[in-house]
Amino acid sequence: MAIKRLMANSGLGWLVVAAIVFLGAALLFFSDVGSLGRWQPANAQSQMPQDEFERRVRAYLLDHPDVIAEALQRLEERERAVQASAAKSVLKTRADEVLRDPHSPVGGNPQGDVTLVEFFDYNCPYCKRVAPDVVKAVSDDSKLRIVYKEFPILGASSTFAAKAALAAHRQGKYVAFHEALMEAKGTLTEKGVLDAAGRVGLDVDRLKGDMTAAGIQAAIDRNLALARALNINGTPGFVIGEQIVPGAMDLSTMERVIHEAREKK
Repeated sequence: MAIKRLMANSGLGWLVVAAIVFLGAALLFFSDVGSLGRWQPANAQSQMPQDEFERRVRAYLLDHPDVIAEALQRLEERERAVQASAAKSVLKTRADEVLRDPHSPVGGNPQGDVTLVEFFDYNCPYCKRVAPDVVKAVSDDSKLRIVYKEFPILGASSTFAAKAALAAHRQGKYVAFHEALMEAKGTLTEKGVLDAAGRVGLDVDRLKGDMTAAGIQAAIDRNLALARALNINGTPGFVIGEQIVPGAMDLSTMERVIHEAREKK
């Protein structure tokens, strides 16, 4: 919730909550005619003793506790709307980074008319759950282009897997390796990642050397920064057309969003 994030960021805890609620209730107290049964002049607060003002606010809150939940809900909705608007603005201004970063592997039809961008982590169970739907969407739609954004946020093994995947791209086997890692059960280990590399025909010794290249880490860092700018804070996260979709989608939803993006072109 927005208020929880505010508390976490400010370190003031329930003092912040109390201040927000007190202010909101006070404003409501002097603006809500019907609930109090009488109208208060604009300068009523300045003429009222402080203890009386606080007593009336407290009494109002006790009589109308639902106001607190409603105020917090509206605050969260407003924050989400502001964040969504800011993210869409970023999507427009940084479209080349999102869609055409030469260091981001591309799958599907490279000349497709709609691009699906996915931010993912190989240890994310939701990413693994949606992976077959992504593969199905590509196989069923010959005009769909996919951009893969390595977004390792679940620990060191996720980062190791992401580096290995980007190194596999240098050998032209990114998609096969990506799908093998998504099919792996449980938390990945370094051995499991390298075993999967061998199974899909990668030169494992070359892979390990390429993983240490500065460009590999730089690509991951760019993805992390870009995701934050797009307000994608978890995995998976998708960009399809002008829509930013945080969280997993089922196949029917994915196909609908792709269709909507195609219709807008």
